[in-house]
Amino acid sequence: MNRDYILIAEDDEDDQFLLKSAFNEINYSIDLIFVSNGIDLLNHFKKFDSGIISKLPSLLVVDLNMPKKNGKEAIKELSVKEYFKDFSTIIFSTTSNDAEKNKCKELGVNDFFVKPSNYKDLIKVVSTFKLLAIENAKEI
Repeated sequence: MNRDYILIAEDDEDDQFLLKSAFNEINYSIDLIFVSNGIDLLNHFKKFDSGIISKLPSLLVVDLNMPKKNGKEAIKELSVKEYFKDFSTIIFSTTSNDAEKNKCKELGVNDFFVKPSNYKDLIKVVSTFKLLAIENAKEI
């Protein structure tokens, strides 16, 4: 199965714009699909479950603090799905609380990144996302 997109659950439009810009700056041309809350994130995977979409993401990036259903709640629901173990899930949040990080790890999250305060550091984080997505695509 070819995985040629990154799914990003991020409700802040400014952060979406910055992520798009950073991916463009590092010359990584992969489709970025954005959802803006935990319900939309779960609905994306329901489309996969029902066959409406045929591909899983090469990387899932989730903000914790989103409306309707937060990132941790959505990941908890996804963690029971067998395919959830087959791709990397990254938390990308302003939260830096160690207890939250540990709870996310228990749910199967692979890594936790605190949103950087400047664009230069965002480029570094997005470069790491790129490497993870490429590695996941190779494992298929």
